[in-house]
Amino acid sequence: MSLGISAIILAMAFAFFYFSVPAFFYILLGGILILNIWVIAFFRNPKRPVTPDDRLILAPADGVVVAVEQVFEKEFFHEKKQQISIFMSPFNVHFNTIPMSGRVSYKKHHRGKYLVAWNPKSSVLNERTTVVIENEKAVIMVRQIAGYIARRIINHVHEGDGVKQGDELGFIKFGSRVDLFLPVDLKINVSLGDITTANRTVIAKI
Repeated sequence: MSLGISAIILAMAFAFFYFSVPAFFYILLGGILILNIWVIAFFRNPKRPVTPDDRLILAPADGVVVAVEQVFEKEFFHEKKQQISIFMSPFNVHFNTIPMSGRVSYKKHHRGKYLVAWNPKSSVLNERTTVVIENEKAVIMVRQIAGYIARRIINHVHEGDGVKQGDELGFIKFGSRVDLFLPVDLKINVSLGDITTANRTVIAKI
């Protein structure tokens, strides 16, 4: 239990036993307690060890699949790719992970708008960070996208880095969506509406 939560509970108990205070005092402290618990839950980072498997592309985020479609990717590939989009609600874990081992060959942060994350245009209009990972079997793109509430993207990798499947890619504060762009010949293992778990759900097989 965090010090903040402990302090609130002690304050409520002290006030209850030693003072006659208005009901709104308890309502206020109760609201602060709930907010404190929610923030702690939001920033949780459960450990999910992975044994890297170069035959699989794993989900980079917890959430729900909101898009599975072929698109023309024009930032890096300039050709058709399969796009899989995962929307993260405020109740999901918001740490993102590396979906495939390899080398980071491209990274770019784009300033942009803050459309709601389930809007298809958010992938190219919102603030976002794009990372391309390549190995001997595939070249894929991971795009972290800020949303209406999310206003800050944290990304830990750099061009030239060697990355391992399952390691931490970054974090989107209070948001929102991660897109994967995969080769068109890969077999996709998820469908619209599927729930994903980072480092556990198999998105595609190489």
